[in-house]
Amino acid sequence: MAADLSIPPAQYIRNHIRTVPDWPAPGVMFRDITPLLSNPRVFRVLIDQFVHRYFDTRPDAIAGLDARGFIIGSVLAYELGVGFVPIRKKGKLPFTTVEETYELEYGSATVQMHTDAVRRGERVVLIDDLIATGGTMMAGKKLLERLGAQVIEGAAIVDLPELGGSGKLRATGLALFTLVDYAGH
Repeated sequence: MAADLSIPPAQYIRNHIRTVPDWPAPGVMFRDITPLLSNPRVFRVLIDQFVHRYFDTRPDAIAGLDARGFIIGSVLAYELGVGFVPIRKKGKLPFTTVEETYELEYGSATVQMHTDAVRRGERVVLIDDLIATGGTMMAGKKLLERLGAQVIEGAAIVDLPELGGSGKLRATGLALFTLVDYAGH
């Protein structure tokens, strides 16, 4: 089935995001991006949106947040011809790491990256599948900046602005780019 070129790419992508009600808890409307990945045409449209965004102002690296940020980030890095930096959950990286802990709704989590993953002054785009409370992206930003990188933009497929994350991230001066906004939905 061909992509419908009569609708904007962001709407085409949105049309392929599955909403799962009451998961992982009652009242939560989970935005599932896996249908974007399983359809090769939709996946191409998705990746192309990010490639076109960064093609002319090409960063030095793409940093992806564990785990779905790896999927988009690594393909984007490949398409742009730049390096990919994984920011992983604690305990998953084998070399010397730096870490950042952030608060979750019920508890905390820690992400890590290798100390040699970026060089001072490198321009990096930080990417994940969605922005909810912003904690994971903020932790990734802090890690990259601690190692001297310049985070030029945070990017995600989905923004859930009612959860406050994108507002918090922008308040720190981080520019954001998202394709689909679920404000008020």
